Amino acid sequence: MALNAFFAANTGMEAQSHALTQVAANIANINTTGYKTNQTMFYTLLGSAPVVKNNASGIYSSRADISGVGYYDRTNILDQGVVTSTGRNFDAAISGDDNAFFTLKDEYNDIYYTRAGDFETRTVDGTTYLIANNGFRVQGFPSANGEDTFGAVAEDIVIKYPEVLPPQPTTEAKITANVPATGVDSSSYAITVYAPTHDGETLNMIFKKVEGMDNAWDLSFSVEGGSVTGSETRVLFSSKGDLISPKTLNVNIAWDDGDTNSVALNISNMTQLAGSSGTTYVEQDGKPSGNYQKSYIDKDGVVKAYYSNGETYNFAKLALTGFSAPENLTPLSGTLFEANGTTGDAFYVKDNGVIQPQSLEGSATNVEQEFGMMIQVQRAYSVNVQSFQAADEMLQILYDLKA
Repeated sequence: MALNAFFAANTGMEAQSHALTQVAANIANINTTGYKTNQTMFYTLLGSAPVVKNNASGIYSSRADISGVGYYDRTNILDQGVVTSTGRNFDAAISGDDNAFFTLKDEYNDIYYTRAGDFETRTVDGTTYLIANNGFRVQGFPSANGEDTFGAVAEDIVIKYPEVLPPQPTTEAKITANVPATGVDSSSYAITVYAPTHDGETLNMIFKKVEGMDNAWDLSFSVEGGSVTGSETRVLFSSKGDLISPKTLNVNIAWDDGDTNSVALNISNMTQLAGSSGTTYVEQDGKPSGNYQKSYIDKDGVVKAYYSNGETYNFAKLALTGFSAPENLTPLSGTLFEANGTTGDAFYVKDNGVIQPQSLEGSATNVEQEFGMMIQVQRAYSVNVQSFQAADEMLQILYDLKA
């Protein structure tokens, strides 16, 4: 019996020593991005192995004459760390969804998963990839020509963009202005328009008073570097100065270089009142060309480039992966996880606003809990030592009695 006590106490010391190692590892990783804590679990060894009672008869006992404790580790994969802002363009945190992981691929095309979103770029053989801190390539759904549409199959996120975006053509415009009721025979107004090969040209609106008619003006257009067709019209105002007709018209521009514009122009806010002429407000949907300024990840998980004209160019959308049983993922070194036969089906997660850009998910380590566990483990180890010492003293007494 005393020898069994040695075995039980020894397994207890070994198990508690291992538990202390896990506590120490959790505390050591208190500042590790995306770290998930490990917890040591215990189980009894009582009756865990049968003992042969009679070799001749082949009868085995249903219970072993041993006792003690075994242990295994459990990673708290679904615990989320605190998300903090970093201000770095390629940092991203998953917030509000514990069953979502960034998807990575190594040089052998093996797939791994992580919650650590401290990404950066690296150029290999002339191609710039978005990578994790271990060099693995971040996976995402590629964009079609920089647009806001994405493919269905995840692949390496490649950072490739035009240095300059061409102008965005003007298709709609709205002007608020006043045509003087008296004192002038003509009045002109300027609207800036854009075309793919024209980075801001002035479209002139010219009002000429119609002789013999009150509150009537002939409207025509001109533009440098092109001609305006099919837009000449007569504009009528009421005696109170409100516009009667037309409210809208189409302005077709034929540029000398072969480019064209068709602008839907809204003039419903124009007035004919006493006073000077003047344009108070022009709104149009065209934009000038833009120079590349920076790349970043936005709140929808889209990796994109930003340009000086306010436009963006999309590279890809981060591929977030979930599992039927995410708690069964196999933890690997470097805050990586690997799928196995018990994680169930893998699926892509719709982000639904779970990406927090320019932020990182911190370690899930709770210092107070770990220190509490440290005290508990230390006491348990000490008690096992005392059991071992007590068994040793009992065995010594038995030895003395037989001597």
